[in-house]
Amino acid sequence: DGPSLGGFVCPVVIAHAELWKIGQLCPGDAVRFIRIPETEARRMEMDLDNAISTFSLPGRGWRAFGAPSKKPEPAILRQNGGTVYRASGDRYLLIELGPNTLDLNLRFRVHELEKMLRQQHLRGIIDITPGIRSLQVHYDSRILRREKLIACLEACEQSLPDLDDITLPTRIVNLPLSWDDPATQLAIRKYMQSVRPDAPWCPSNIEFIRRINGLGSIDEVREIVFDASYLVLGLGDVYLGAPVATPLDPQHRLVTTKYNPARTWTAENSVGIGGAYLCVYGMEGPGGYQFVGRTVQMWNTYGEPPWLLRFFDQIRFFPVSATELLEIRDAFPHGKYELNIEPRDFKLRDYRKFLQQTAGEAAKFKKQQQAAFLAERDRWAAAGQPEFLELPPEAPVAANAGIPDGCEAVRSPMTASVWQVAVEPGQRVGAGERIVVLEAMKMEFVVTAPAEGIVEVVHCARGSMVAAGQNLATLRVGS
Repeated sequence: DGPSLGGFVCPVVIAHAELWKIGQLCPGDAVRFIRIPETEARRMEMDLDNAISTFSLPGRGWRAFGAPSKKPEPAILRQNGGTVYRASGDRYLLIELGPNTLDLNLRFRVHELEKMLRQQHLRGIIDITPGIRSLQVHYDSRILRREKLIACLEACEQSLPDLDDITLPTRIVNLPLSWDDPATQLAIRKYMQSVRPDAPWCPSNIEFIRRINGLGSIDEVREIVFDASYLVLGLGDVYLGAPVATPLDPQHRLVTTKYNPARTWTAENSVGIGGAYLCVYGMEGPGGYQFVGRTVQMWNTYGEPPWLLRFFDQIRFFPVSATELLEIRDAFPHGKYELNIEPRDFKLRDYRKFLQQTAGEAAKFKKQQQAAFLAERDRWAAAGQPEFLELPPEAPVAANAGIPDGCEAVRSPMTASVWQVAVEPGQRVGAGERIVVLEAMKMEFVVTAPAEGIVEVVHCARGSMVAAGQNLATLRVGS
């Protein structure tokens, strides 16, 4: 898998022709990876196609696995100046442009390269996903050979226009923002209770943003967020039209670390900052960006198109109260609230001139940020916890240790934190009734009563950590 604006590094890829096996895996099954060359992956796919078309048994590669390669193939297939062509499995190609730095010029080069590649109408291309400084091409290897695709991309790159000549349509999308919204505060409280109470970004993400950027007050953070024009560089950051955006003015680029470990819950359309990027969460789920507030829906399943934003839109926030935002969010999906969207042209020549004119002030702000960032890290070290350390696993619990006759233990299926205790001692419960809700691995798990009975003792408390196999409650069965 190559990055389609996701955040995980994928060191290996399952050959496309082997995915049918993965679809049949069950809990408890074991998986072993065998390294094969790209040519073997392509041959296995042809065998599979032949087996399907002729209703015959697959060939030699399917009884075990394809012929293993003795040494790994190079990840970098071609390097041309600052452009790197990387293997990304047997059906993807990843093109990286320039150094690994935040440079909007690279994003515009990616855009022009994507546009030129689409104009070639190559047979076999399935999808093209632009990133901040990368382009991922999904192609059908049976129709389009990787070598031909690379040759076409190199020819396109040689024909790219001068950046100063690029003008793109943009829209100023004015979005309501509930500053430090109650939903984001709830997510922080959940995090402190069940994941990491001592995190330096708790109990206030905004205070953490102020501190790590060297700003004098929270009001300064607020002023920057509402003054900034955030340019949308990517869409679908993990899910549902979530934008990755960064301020056009470098002096508005607040930087932060992400949550470590990540949150298990984030309210839909929370707005956060991670690194130098801003994201609006497309749906409820886990996350790691530092909250500043909450806005309207980025995705409407019944809309046409369902996503709100486009590449190179400029997001500008205006303040609303938490109550107002709830009313807007209720009306917006039904077409009863209209956003103010202003079409414009974005001229890269003018923008580069602006960067030159403000370079001195931007460098001064960056220096201030860097000093504050290092000071924050020093504070973590002085507190004895520069990085998050997982709690040591508890010793295994004997199956019936301390369980009275006629009773049964309600045990934790995993190491987790207790999010909710649903029963009290003396309470009668039925089989399958909720006892405890655990939170782990960005998910909630309900632990239920194994039989009908009366709760004798509750052995855990809300917010506490429990180990796999630990007794959460003792149940006197059938009483």
